[in-house]
Amino acid sequence: MTDPRPTLIIGATGKTGRRIAERLETAGVSVRRGARSSETPFDWEDRATWAPALDGARAAYISYFPDLAFPGAVEAVGALAETARGAGVERLVLLSGRGEHHARMGEEAVLAAGVPTTRLRCAWFAQNFSEGYLRDPILSGVLPMPGGDVVEPILDVEDIAEVAAKALRYDGTDSRFYELTGPRCMSFADMADTLTRATGRPIRHVPITFEDFHEGLAQGAGAYVADVFTAIARETLDGRNAQVSDGVQRALGRPATDFADYAARAARAGAWSPVAA
Repeated sequence: MTDPRPTLIIGATGKTGRRIAERLETAGVSVRRGARSSETPFDWEDRATWAPALDGARAAYISYFPDLAFPGAVEAVGALAETARGAGVERLVLLSGRGEHHARMGEEAVLAAGVPTTRLRCAWFAQNFSEGYLRDPILSGVLPMPGGDVVEPILDVEDIAEVAAKALRYDGTDSRFYELTGPRCMSFADMADTLTRATGRPIRHVPITFEDFHEGLAQGAGAYVADVFTAIARETLDGRNAQVSDGVQRALGRPATDFADYAARAARAGAWSPVAA
């Protein structure tokens, strides 16, 4: 019998949150979508929204926007976990970042609350190319990224959502940890070649400096956001993540989705059509 208590999805309009919510609802799980505009609103900047969003929930998915590296994020996720404990929440699932020291601190802050927690420490998202800040450059035929020839086991967000949805339904009392990556390491030049084949249009990797990366981000998102994301890029694009993990296989009993399969699927769905949302 399905537990009637809702599962709170924080960041329910984001890349991972909306996919998790859809999977849970398809499985018959009661979902409470946590976002500023939700029926039961949740806002990281307004702590008065936290307890009502968690009230009566059996489990909660924690995704901090825009990233755990932002000032105040570690303290916020720790305080949220404490609030969840007080509300009687039985399971937390935390979206974390691979190779980021602030993400590790966020994990520790959530674990300190004592609520059974599944940590999902994730590699770089493939959907950054089709739903994120790299989509417009891809439409222009270029992939401008720093890091040189560094390789990354890029991860399909659909895999994250499947692992998270399963973890949120788990009713054990132990904490769990999965490091999630794609099945192989790829350079940005490799990714550009794969996107070329998937889209049928030439896309080339353009190596840029971290200073250029910062300038491009600042033009669209402002200097403050650019400062943080450039610091993350400098930290993680140094080769530290140049190996695959078996987290998807352990969690789901199947291999992680290959970037080529993601790219082909996204192209069929019209992700790189100029009129796509």
